[in-house]
Amino acid sequence: MEKASPLQIQRSPFIKERVDAVRKYRLASTKELTRKSADFPALFQEIRQPNSGDYIVVPRVSSETRKYIPLGFMTKDDIPNDAIQLIPNASLFEFGVLNSLIHMAWMRTVAGRMKSDYRYSKDIVYNNFPWPEVDEKCKKKIEFCAQSILDARTEYPDSSLADMYGEQMYLYTDLLNAHKANDHAVMDAYGFKHSMSEAEIVSELMKLYQNLTN
Repeated sequence: MEKASPLQIQRSPFIKERVDAVRKYRLASTKELTRKSADFPALFQEIRQPNSGDYIVVPRVSSETRKYIPLGFMTKDDIPNDAIQLIPNASLFEFGVLNSLIHMAWMRTVAGRMKSDYRYSKDIVYNNFPWPEVDEKCKKKIEFCAQSILDARTEYPDSSLADMYGEQMYLYTDLLNAHKANDHAVMDAYGFKHSMSEAEIVSELMKLYQNLTN
């Protein structure tokens, strides 16, 4: 409760009870860091969400059966938990590129695994990913396609992201078509042919990566 004044907390029996309970819980911890955080029981021990702008959330672990990892696009008012990683100050352009088959092919090649599921890593997957160099026209096209993906998701209010991005994603026609259009837009940004296989895409990305590291 970063913006709550001490008086607001004191005047609400429910909030005061919860804050006092957090303080007692932290004081009883065997961890020194947790005990120190008892000095600010109205705050999270770690505050990770950005103070401004939108951000992309990426699940740390995602099913191997998914063609696309279900990335989310959130605002500074949404509080992330420890099951996700976030990319702050993100735009529709980044959302489009990261949601593309290009990035997914890269992820499937370099990511770690938890059992057989994908384990997305900022150090290995994201930081090493070779981004395309784009002009304004190309960027706008990807942004349009990214927004189309977000719009398509809203067409299925009774379905979760887990439902939409499961093995039966083919049932969500509008969403799948939006992803295909986005794939083509991102492929155009790299100068890749739409008919390229994932193996061919990864081969070209590795060449780009080698050029960047050299």
